Amino acid sequence: MDGTDATDGSGAAGTDGVRLRLDIAYDGAAFSGWARQPGLRTVQGALESALATVFTRWGEPPLLTVAGRTDAGVHATGQVAHLDLTPEQWGALTRPRRSSPDGPPRTSLDGLVKRVNGLAGATGDVVVTRASVAPDGFDARFSPLWRRYEYRVADADAPRDPRRRGHTLWHPSRLDPAAMERGALTLLGLHDFATFCKPREGATTIRTLQEFRWDREPDGVLVARLQADAFCHSMVRAMVGATIAVGEGRFGPDRLEELRVAQQRTSAFKVAPAVGLTLTEVGYPGDDELAARAAQTRARRTDDEPDAGTVGG
Repeated sequence: MDGTDATDGSGAAGTDGVRLRLDIAYDGAAFSGWARQPGLRTVQGALESALATVFTRWGEPPLLTVAGRTDAGVHATGQVAHLDLTPEQWGALTRPRRSSPDGPPRTSLDGLVKRVNGLAGATGDVVVTRASVAPDGFDARFSPLWRRYEYRVADADAPRDPRRRGHTLWHPSRLDPAAMERGALTLLGLHDFATFCKPREGATTIRTLQEFRWDREPDGVLVARLQADAFCHSMVRAMVGATIAVGEGRFGPDRLEELRVAQQRTSAFKVAPAVGLTLTEVGYPGDDELAARAAQTRARRTDDEPDAGTVGG
């Protein structure tokens, strides 16, 4: 996976430029992950190609910086990215309409959203749900306080709904959600999650897991909800796989804490497949705290470190 950023993460669009925030949703089954890769269809590649077409007459096309790079097959309903427009590009979006040249400048970004969606996701597998001018100091990658994910599992007690097979893991046996919940609680807090992360040179595996719970929805499907300041590579799916092993009765809930403390990759459980995982929300501080949060996060993570929001694997 590409480990470089589209911008330097400085939190500014440059002299007289404008930074835009994009809220994005996509069906991960159609993509080889978020990050652009030669010869493969990725979410970033599709969106940046669309942006290049939109701004083809106005210099270098804008590039995207994302809150969390998702891997192949991982879905999103609440992904966030930013892009920096030059004054010329911003002017192309806001100049008066030909039909009313004396009228006020255009301020709506609906036209940009419509064009990007038509080019990047004609079949509807990727959608920019909203575009807005980012507040001062906003950085999609470095400003978040947390990322939130859901993982859906249909066990033997849940119906098999073919309409939702693309984002639900079908598990053949019955699971014990109460035991899974107890196991999940042992992982909460600030820890080194090396047991649950694929190692990457120079990347820290210390994270703060703020929430991890399992609920059985009215339709019978088990849903895990996880929230952390950031997730290292494969962390979400590994923890889900570990709690599924608890739900199967392969070992008790307290075993998860023992595995975490060991800080070693293990074959005691299987990493859950990407199909059930969705990035649902990215949380940011108030506008007056965005720049400080970005500076704080950047100070902890070097530019060459893999992205703080990477999941999947």
